[in-house]
Amino acid sequence: MYDTRKRAERFYNDQVLGHLNDKMIEFIGRMEMLFVSTADTKGECDASLRAGPPGFVQTLDAEHLAYPEYRGNGVMASLGNISENPHVGILMIDFTEDVIGLHVNGRARIVEDADLRREHPGLPTDFDRGRTPERWVVVEVEEAYIHCRKHIPRLVPISRDRPWGTDDAKRKGGDYFGAKALAKPWQPSQVGHRD
Repeated sequence: MYDTRKRAERFYNDQVLGHLNDKMIEFIGRMEMLFVSTADTKGECDASLRAGPPGFVQTLDAEHLAYPEYRGNGVMASLGNISENPHVGILMIDFTEDVIGLHVNGRARIVEDADLRREHPGLPTDFDRGRTPERWVVVEVEEAYIHCRKHIPRLVPISRDRPWGTDDAKRKGGDYFGAKALAKPWQPSQVGHRD
């Protein structure tokens, strides 16, 4: 419809792999965050951030990577979607050094921490702020390709040290967006009461 077939074919032929090459594996090993997109069986989507120290994303082999899932808010939107629909899209961006990104699309499965450690005993045991994974998302790579640097902003990292309390709402951002007192569509008694 938009007459981009030739450009798209050139991009696929030049840039898209069905596995991770050595340069991609090195890139993944120094990432401190990723964005993961999932959808449930109805196609309703969720995008989420995962972060940790360099190396928190583990390349298991050229066809598989894994990222840890820690205790969170209990919603488990990404894991819930993966349990219904294994297709995921991951985007990792280097905002500070090379200013480039890597897309990894594939099929995900949820693996308990102890089970993955039996398969891969070399997984790290020292974790950021003492958090340990409850489980891992293992992604079988179907596509891996570049995200060009043209519109990626260059950012300067600063210390991430800050007071933290696992259940301290104020330290985690509290009700930053002021949503707590507003009506929610899943609370019928409040429908129609908006700010």
